[in-house]
Amino acid sequence: MHVLMVLTSHDQLGNTGHKTGFWLEEFAAPYYALKDAGANITLASPAGGQPPLDPKSDAPESQTEATRRFKSDLDAQAVLASTYRLADMAPAAFDAVFYPGGHGPLWDLAEDRDSIALIEATYAAGKPLALVCHAPGVLRHAKGVAGKPLVSGKKVTGFTNSEEEAVGLTKIVPFLVEDMLKENGGLYTKGADWQSYVLTDGNLITGQNPASSEEAAKALLVLLKKGIAAG
Repeated sequence: MHVLMVLTSHDQLGNTGHKTGFWLEEFAAPYYALKDAGANITLASPAGGQPPLDPKSDAPESQTEATRRFKSDLDAQAVLASTYRLADMAPAAFDAVFYPGGHGPLWDLAEDRDSIALIEATYAAGKPLALVCHAPGVLRHAKGVAGKPLVSGKKVTGFTNSEEEAVGLTKIVPFLVEDMLKENGGLYTKGADWQSYVLTDGNLITGQNPASSEEAAKALLVLLKKGIAAG
């Protein structure tokens, strides 16, 4: 099982002067769920190298078992510090793709041509594609059948408007994930704020928030194992 994890390279939270990036739990929890299941994981980002970490995700109150494990895992830290350039990744080389969230992806990955091409190629090939929290926002310009938005007619979820309002960034983000998914024809549903909620529709997996990260990775593993069995 070869899984590509795609992280943001964007570190500016709009015009606030604050930093953003990827959310630590949304990387660490899926990383270990996949790794412990025997997956070979490759990390990539638009700029390559060390992706920016949202400092709020590194705060004491944001720590989880997976983030604490990462803090003591020098090998994983070294891998994260040297991500490959997304433009150099060949979709055909991977069995599945996972996008951790954080606010950063709304600025770069949602508009990145290499990311859009990767998403479209992965989805069209029937390979598992999983995105969690803000990462479903990177589906904004991705197209599926007959040039329609990829999420059109698909059961999807992602960071809710109420969760965005709770963190005070409704007016800062370039777009609201919930609104975009609905506008693109997605059959959007959500669970309770901050509780795990994951949907699988065909080979597309979406998770609502940080609490959904591990469950989204497990859903991806289910599809991978089905694919291996079918093969």
